[in-house]
Amino acid sequence: MRARPVEENRRFARGRRMIVPLGGACAVALVAFVANSCAVSTRTIVAPPQIAGAEFVGSEACADCHENITDRFHNATHANLMAAGENAKDIGCESCHGASSLHVESGGERATVINPSRSPATCFGCHLDIRGAFSLPHAHPVTGGPLGTTTARVSCSDCHASHEGPAILGGGLAIESEADTCTGCHPAQRGPFVFEHEALREGCTVCHQPHGSVNAALLTERDSTVCMKCHFQEQTAPGTILIGGRDHTSLLARGTCFSTGCHEAVHGSQVNSSLRY
Repeated sequence: MRARPVEENRRFARGRRMIVPLGGACAVALVAFVANSCAVSTRTIVAPPQIAGAEFVGSEACADCHENITDRFHNATHANLMAAGENAKDIGCESCHGASSLHVESGGERATVINPSRSPATCFGCHLDIRGAFSLPHAHPVTGGPLGTTTARVSCSDCHASHEGPAILGGGLAIESEADTCTGCHPAQRGPFVFEHEALREGCTVCHQPHGSVNAALLTERDSTVCMKCHFQEQTAPGTILIGGRDHTSLLARGTCFSTGCHEAVHGSQVNSSLRY
């Protein structure tokens, strides 16, 4: 057998080195494809609430008794999720209220259908992130809280509309503002105030998380950090911190802006322009 010249051997070896990685890459890709084909989906799979013994009847059956709701549902945020056709009976009213054949057969017996206003778990079927928010240390009492010791006193429907108009009440093109929704339960913060906190014009969520937070009072940031988003600090000289044109160097060491006797009327004041009290 003729011996290959040294240069030819080098070219042959280089050619083999090119083939081996390519074959290895194909094998890895094949294994990854098979593994992904058998893997569990990481996407959220939404299933309607289950009612034992009930079957789906379609949203048209709901309209026979609930025409006052179905007639206005077309402009609701949730209406975007509806689907038509025989194979989409569960994509409509029954997506939230569960299969309703028993409800129809019983003539509207309430116990045969799910009322999301009394069962936030229905909403959590789609809004998983909100379920997590209600488990944070400070949250609106919609669930039992992180330790299961809280008594639920409000429901999702107190702040959200499911059957008509935008799901988020207030703000946007609505006549009522976002703050009007919140002050329905928190009237002390409604005002009007002689000296208002301008942040309220933007809405309560400028400073507060509406569902839950790791910070007290559902604040978006801890303590005075939430204030510093708008009332930024200025350092015009070494060792001097100005906020609103006033030296706060010694005051900052006392604690938060609103808990040390400085700006206690954070939502507005009737007597003090600096919201002291």
